[in-house]
Amino acid sequence: MQEASYYIRLSNENKTKCLLCPKECVIVDGKTGTCGVRKNIGGKLYSLVYGKPVAIHIDPIEKKPLYHFYPGSKIFSIGTFGCNLSCRFCQNYDISQFHLDENSEILEEIKFVSPEEVVGLCLHYGLKFIAFTYNEPTVYYEYMYNTAKLCKDPMRNYEIKTVVVSNGQINEKPLRDLLPYIDAFNIDLKAFNQNFYKRLCNGDIETTKNTIRIIIEEKKHLEVTFLLIEHYNDDKNEFLEMCKFLKEYNEDLVLHISRAFPHYKLNFNPTPIKLLREFYDIAKTQLKNVYLGNV
Repeated sequence: MQEASYYIRLSNENKTKCLLCPKECVIVDGKTGTCGVRKNIGGKLYSLVYGKPVAIHIDPIEKKPLYHFYPGSKIFSIGTFGCNLSCRFCQNYDISQFHLDENSEILEEIKFVSPEEVVGLCLHYGLKFIAFTYNEPTVYYEYMYNTAKLCKDPMRNYEIKTVVVSNGQINEKPLRDLLPYIDAFNIDLKAFNQNFYKRLCNGDIETTKNTIRIIIEEKKHLEVTFLLIEHYNDDKNEFLEMCKFLKEYNEDLVLHISRAFPHYKLNFNPTPIKLLREFYDIAKTQLKNVYLGNV
């Protein structure tokens, strides 16, 4: 286990307050926060998933999806358990919604892979890209941070590009501390109203909007994904406002509109192709680079 970054111990109590994401969970001794992978042990907060990837793959970079960042490349991708959202339509719920406080024995079965080993594996396969993806990388922040920092070590000259695929639910301080070591982001913008975020994801839209703003201002490569779910986030006026929000920062920004399929706890019909095309046309009135995904 690795002691967590960004937390405080509450005075005169064995409670910790995590400061990594907007939930800022207050965690009693022996319990984890909402993400299920950051645990209070004796008044200190620990990451249970440091060095414990449960998904390791080599993917096309377009699968992240990143279409305007070294297209045609292969990328070494890792993920762990846990997420700081609980989207009812989660596409990776088997790992993102897996809580280690209820399944602690499984940690012993997962092979430890250090940041040095992650970089070594990437180079072994002749790759120059590493993605922190699959589940929400914010919840394994320390593992991501140390690996990304190693990729950028001027003494090692690895020349590895780093990618974060995230829901954007991260507080500003840890985001800014991470930014020097990350080259590209794909941020999942799930809707453009707080009611959707709160009701279906248990999240906060303003945090994701702020994350997008900071990434653009810091001139990092950014692509945004919008998962279109019929009858849930298919208000066309609302979507237009989202596109205007993105255009305000950069009209060249890449937007992926993805087709949704029923997963996890939300039952719905796959997004009609006709609806995807209508949303594509709306997006193109504001943004130059729009793509349809999962079709």
